[in-house]
Amino acid sequence: MIKYYCGLVLPASGTLAIFDRSYYGRVLVERVEGIASKCQWQRAYQEINEFERTLADDNVKIIKLFIHIDKAEQLKRFKERLNNPVKRWKLTAEDIRNREKWTKYERAINAMFKRTSTLKSPWHLIAGNHKWFARIQLLKTIVEQLEHGVDLTPQPINNELVTLAYEQLGITTIA
Repeated sequence: MIKYYCGLVLPASGTLAIFDRSYYGRVLVERVEGIASKCQWQRAYQEINEFERTLADDNVKIIKLFIHIDKAEQLKRFKERLNNPVKRWKLTAEDIRNREKWTKYERAINAMFKRTSTLKSPWHLIAGNHKWFARIQLLKTIVEQLEHGVDLTPQPINNELVTLAYEQLGITTIA
C-alpha cells in the first residue's frame, strides 16, 4: 500500500509513504520567506539528520528525490499554465512572487543538499526540464534504491503448504 502524505505521519511497518516537502520546509520556504529565524533553520539541519538517522537505524529506507527545473523552463511552464484553461489552476500569484526569490531558493537548496545528504540517506537529483525524462529517472532511482540490500533468494518451499495444496486443490509440486 502506498500513501501520500503532506504532513508528517510515519507509515506503518511494511508500507511505503511519500512525503512531499514535509519537514524540509524549515530549511527552504521558512528560511527564504523569513518565517523561521536563522537560528531555527540552521538548527533544523541537525534535527533533520537526526530524524532520518533514527529512521535508518530502524531499517526504514529513505529515498530523497529533488526534481530540478531551470528558470527558463519554469517561465515556459508558467506561460503554458496561464494560457491553458485546464492547467490555469496550477499557477498562483505566490508562484509569480516567489520567482523573484530564485537566487535565495538556489542558495537554500544547495545548503540543504550539502547539510542533509548523508551516506544512509543521500539526495538524488533529477533533471526535470523534460517531464518524460524526469519521470523515468525518478522511477529508476526509486526501484534501484528499493531493491538495494534486498535478498531476492527464493524461499524454501513450505511442506505444510504443499500438503494443504495437494489435499484441497490437487496441486502437486515438481521437485
